Amino acid sequence: MTGEEIINDLINLTSENVSVVEKKLKHLSDEQLNWKSAPDSWSLNEIFAHLNEYAKFYHSAFSSKISRTKFRKPTENFVSSPLGRAAWRSMKLGNAKNIKRKFRAISTYNPSVNTNLVKGRDWLSFIDAQKELIKILESAKSINIRKAKAPISLSKIIKFRMGDAFYFVIYHNERHIQQALNVLNHPKFPKK
Repeated sequence: MTGEEIINDLINLTSENVSVVEKKLKHLSDEQLNWKSAPDSWSLNEIFAHLNEYAKFYHSAFSSKISRTKFRKPTENFVSSPLGRAAWRSMKLGNAKNIKRKFRAISTYNPSVNTNLVKGRDWLSFIDAQKELIKILESAKSINIRKAKAPISLSKIIKFRMGDAFYFVIYHNERHIQQALNVLNHPKFPKK
């Protein structure tokens, strides 16, 4: 696929994520947004606080790289690096929209550890961040997403191809939206 085709697919996936979140969460009470199925699980507010914190890091990194990169000719065909592909595949949901492998969030991005991340009605900030991400993706159509590199939140040394980093972030978002849907579908989830 070309870089533009990949970006268009990622824009569509991000738009679908926004639509699902708006549809499923707009009518929920604060009690529902803060409900946990178990003490060590995350509430809806915590899930979106986690995603918002990642968005702060990645959106800034993406915007900075897009504006500063010397690779201005868009990608003809995008090919993932082996490390990048492994990273985003580990985030991607299974065919049945299941979370194949669980990961532990580092403390900086973990709302159970860093309770200051949760602001309340965090899904609204998530929607704004996703709209910002769509603009970032649109601007990435003007660069080579194979040659331009983006930092990752886990390491200052490792960088992914921009296309791999986009996949990683957007599949990470999708994964946590599925986690939120699982919370909503829990048999003990409060009705009001």
